[in-house]
Amino acid sequence: MKKIAIGLYAAVVVALMIWGFYQAIYVAPDDAMQGELFRIIYYHVPSAAVAFLFFAVSLAGSIGYLSYRRSHPERAQGADAWALAGAEVGVIFCTVVLLTGPLWGRRAWGIWWTWDARLTTTLVLWLIYVSYLLLRRFAAGPQVQTLAAVLGIFGALDVPIVYMSNRWWRTQHPAPVFGGGEGSGMAPAMKAVLGWNMLAWFAWGILILVLRYQVERRHQINASNEALDALEG
Repeated sequence: MKKIAIGLYAAVVVALMIWGFYQAIYVAPDDAMQGELFRIIYYHVPSAAVAFLFFAVSLAGSIGYLSYRRSHPERAQGADAWALAGAEVGVIFCTVVLLTGPLWGRRAWGIWWTWDARLTTTLVLWLIYVSYLLLRRFAAGPQVQTLAAVLGIFGALDVPIVYMSNRWWRTQHPAPVFGGGEGSGMAPAMKAVLGWNMLAWFAWGILILVLRYQVERRHQINASNEALDALEG
């Protein structure tokens, strides 16, 4: 039943992705200032939102691991699996943000990159979580999960800074589309298209997250069984 449920959910995700693509390319109107270039927003913004969500999952998992590692080891391992899965999926989507942003900036600003607050804090966020993944991949020892949890919590502190950066400082990056000053916002037709693509990318990210969590939990259980067999042998 679990495989059937995952298969059905995956089919829904594929349908949403196709529908979102159709909406972004063929239905959404051109922007008055940027023309068709503006359509990249339907991939850039959802990727950023999903990255923030899964870094929050990693934060919750890291806090859970530190909270339960002594009192409830099994619960702590589950939390750690969520932390790792959230960090991995978050890095994937943050990478998409860092790729689509310069592509957009090259056409809009005439430059690939500028060290403004939004871009720099996003790059720092990506580097922190890449460091987290490298720590999990190559470090060894009983304290790796604890160190990773601390690093995951530290990295999550940069998420609100990234989000608020173009509100707190003057940046090359555009002003907030939603909740900005006078004249901010999107046309209703654009909002609908953005909403469909947000839903599609969230659904896609959740699918990857759950599958990655299951793989990590299976790895943890196998490692625990191997350790018990070694002790008994």
